[in-house]
Amino acid sequence: MKTAIFLERDGVLNLARVERQHQVAPATLAEFRLNQDARPALEHLKAAGFLLIVTTNQPGLSLGTLSRRELDAMHDRLRNTFPIDDILVCPHDESDSCSCRKPEPGLVTEAAFKWHIELENSYIISDKWQDARVARAVGCTSMLLQSPWIGHGHHDFILPNITAVADKILRLQANRLAA
Repeated sequence: MKTAIFLERDGVLNLARVERQHQVAPATLAEFRLNQDARPALEHLKAAGFLLIVTTNQPGLSLGTLSRRELDAMHDRLRNTFPIDDILVCPHDESDSCSCRKPEPGLVTEAAFKWHIELENSYIISDKWQDARVARAVGCTSMLLQSPWIGHGHHDFILPNITAVADKILRLQANRLAA
């Protein structure tokens, strides 16, 4: 079985805009600005043997505010910049009540099946409470970046930036392997 790092896209791998105290996902490639600070952290995690899998809600697809062509271009840029193994997308709006829209665990359970991932030794990195809820549901450790969107639910760790998150995961992994 493999171990993985599940990554929220908006706010972790790319810099999301904030409008009226809410994150707004980019709708065009021109709006899609990568978080270059994430590259060294992800390279360290990849070198440690983790699969790196992006999970992202993109309701703009079903709402018609995001084209598939733009989304594919954004994800090509992610793949060309970061050592990502896979990107899983929920295209649904909240009103669709699907099992893949976070905080539902569908994207992570799909990836676990596809990649043969041992969830209890895997991690979810995000800046949002929805991903912490997914982590709790599937048995992963939640690693949240300090942000206004982490909420008040269960969190395993809250850290200031992606470098601190990667360092913490590598220490936890080393301790687990040493035990």
